[in-house]
Amino acid sequence: MTDTKRVALVGDFRPEVTAHVAIPKALAIASSSTGHAVEGTWVATARLRDHPYDVLREFDAVWCVPASPYESMGGALAAIRFAREARKPFLGTCGGYQHAVLEYARTVLGYTEADNSEVNPDAEMPLIAPLICALVEQSGKIEFVGGSHIAKIHNALRVVEKYRCSYGISPRYVSLFDESGLDISGFDAAGEPRVIEIKSHPFFIGTAYQPERSALSGDTHPLIEAFVAATAGGLSLAA
Repeated sequence: MTDTKRVALVGDFRPEVTAHVAIPKALAIASSSTGHAVEGTWVATARLRDHPYDVLREFDAVWCVPASPYESMGGALAAIRFAREARKPFLGTCGGYQHAVLEYARTVLGYTEADNSEVNPDAEMPLIAPLICALVEQSGKIEFVGGSHIAKIHNALRVVEKYRCSYGISPRYVSLFDESGLDISGFDAAGEPRVIEIKSHPFFIGTAYQPERSALSGDTHPLIEAFVAATAGGLSLAA
């Protein structure tokens, strides 16, 4: 493997967070299994408050990681916007998934009042809200929309994945994304959103589940393999 590509791991690293320990391992396993050399570098959200493009333009891809609230929500949202507008491969897991939805609602759809009720309990528009049932250290079934990028990546319409989250897209706002360009492409057994994607983007996917946890048992994961391949320029999902 040559020409190592760089992934910005946007989040506030804490060694006690399981996902933060798992993510570098997951990238290493996927690099080995795909033959693409990719490495992650932690980028604290506070570094992205003022000049996010100056920090991120040296990277080939962005992974917005779990463990929100972030030190700087604005920094996290700026990183997501950078990846979306610069058409850099983007993966958002757990908190990164939530903030990808929030960034799109605010920036693209114009819902500037959209907010995360974990950070702002009095939000006028609590787009990200507590789940009906928290999914902390649990596994759950997910059904993908046929023909979606995520279904093609998994080569399946139904999977079981691992979670550690208590917040997600409020069902009351799901219809805002109809025909918006951002597709909700995965749902749990109760019909609540679990995956989002932008089909017109080379690789832009967010999941409520944490695929990186596969690395804790030494296993590779199809979503992370696809993200690594996209980072290396070997995969584009754009319609």
